[in-house]
Amino acid sequence: MTQEQREMFTSYLTTLSERARSDVSQVAVEHFCDNEADANDCAALINDGIKRATCALMQSYRAEGSPLPTPGALTLVLDWSQAPVCIVRTTGVEVSAFDQVPETFAYLEGEGDRTYKSWREAHVLFFEREAQRLGLRFSNDTSLVMEHFEKVFP
Repeated sequence: MTQEQREMFTSYLTTLSERARSDVSQVAVEHFCDNEADANDCAALINDGIKRATCALMQSYRAEGSPLPTPGALTLVLDWSQAPVCIVRTTGVEVSAFDQVPETFAYLEGEGDRTYKSWREAHVLFFEREAQRLGLRFSNDTSLVMEHFEKVFP
């Protein structure tokens, strides 16, 4: 963590009870998306309370050896320049095939015009790039990890 990121996280911890602070074991520090414009847009949408969900390829977690998100996990959301924007807590995690993602989830992602059609078009392009980066193939039955979260700070 950078000094600025550490300061935001420390400020958040001061809002918690001693017991709640002791329950915090780890925080992910990351930006959303794979390009500057989308990363900054997503950070702003999260900070404004509009974006309350995200998804990723199950294959990405496996390829990177990363554990799946779990309810209660914290993420320090960054913009593309790595500046801290806010902190979110995971409230739920589901796994679904891409073509089985419900319209309600697309709306909670808060991007574009929040329609399922818009969500699907943008995410096909994103997941095709991600799968290609991993040397894999993306299809309608590819598994996604769908994460719900709530902004907790500031």
